[in-house]
Amino acid sequence: MRIDLHSHSTASDGTERPAEVVWRAREAGLDVLALTDHDGVGGHAEALANLPDGLTLVPGMELSCRRDGMSIHMLAYLFDPDHPGLARETALIREARDGRAAEMVARLIDLGVPITLEMVERIAGGGVIGRPHVARAMLAVGAVADIEEAFSNRWIGSGGRAHVARYALDPVRAVELTRAAGGVAVLAHPRSAKRGRVVPDAWIADMAAAGLTGIEVDHRDHTTTAREELRGLAKDLGLVVTGSSDDHGALTGHRLGCETTAPEAYEALLDARP
Repeated sequence: MRIDLHSHSTASDGTERPAEVVWRAREAGLDVLALTDHDGVGGHAEALANLPDGLTLVPGMELSCRRDGMSIHMLAYLFDPDHPGLARETALIREARDGRAAEMVARLIDLGVPITLEMVERIAGGGVIGRPHVARAMLAVGAVADIEEAFSNRWIGSGGRAHVARYALDPVRAVELTRAAGGVAVLAHPRSAKRGRVVPDAWIADMAAAGLTGIEVDHRDHTTTAREELRGLAKDLGLVVTGSSDDHGALTGHRLGCETTAPEAYEALLDARP
């Protein structure tokens, strides 16, 4: 059984609609896929309506978190999206994303980049707006040579001239809300050094004490050493080890299934539901 527990669609910053994501997943030989768009579940209905035979869809989302200025992402699975506390927080995060996009565009215009908020919204296509949409607009007008350049500290990367912080949850609170909504939480790519997200072990221990279920260990951004360290930490804290593609469609080279979760780990996540 091949299991990928982290993917994105046009409901946030992926390049393919949810219907295409699930079909691509099946073509990639996957048996289980989690659709984890940022801070919302807008793609779930379309994905379920177009689910190919032989593929199980795990409902999920990737929650935006922050602690001491560091951006942290939390994968939430199998939760009730109508849970009042969780729904309220995700609505606040999405509203903050919209305001952030407008401010980033204004800063980029001041820096001589000829984009508009309408361009970014058109690229987002009604999905949750994120920095990748701004980056794609910058690429479209020739302001950058590629998406990676847009995310540098020269532009919209952390500390960049057009970077704007926004509202996000403390990761412990994200774990607590996910659990309260009947779901399980897995910390996403905590050793993604190139993104500036090396989450301290002490913070992960705090999350584990609050009910964190797992750590995404096998991820393209993690070195072999980082994976070994995280496996040891997961064992010490009693956490499930997962692996996922974090596919964003064309933005990441259509890599569904490039990293996977072991069947026994997937079963452990299902068993961990409150």
